[in-house]
Amino acid sequence: MEKYRCTACGNLTRFDVVETTTVRSFHHYTVGGDLTVEEPEVISRVVDSVSCRWCGHGRGVEVLTEDE
Repeated sequence: MEKYRCTACGNLTRFDVVETTTVRSFHHYTVGGDLTVEEPEVISRVVDSVSCRWCGHGRGVEVLTEDE
């Protein structure tokens, strides 16, 4: 998972992230119709948008590198 920073206000902790994921999983239904989802595997993940929860900007959000 990425870590973000808002360059507009300095926020490092609160972001709204919209993402699209494709997941393969095993769906097991009981005789009574109850569902258990097992073995979820994320096949692909795309971050569509990130906006700062504090100031509302998405234009000033940057992805931090591991050493930041």
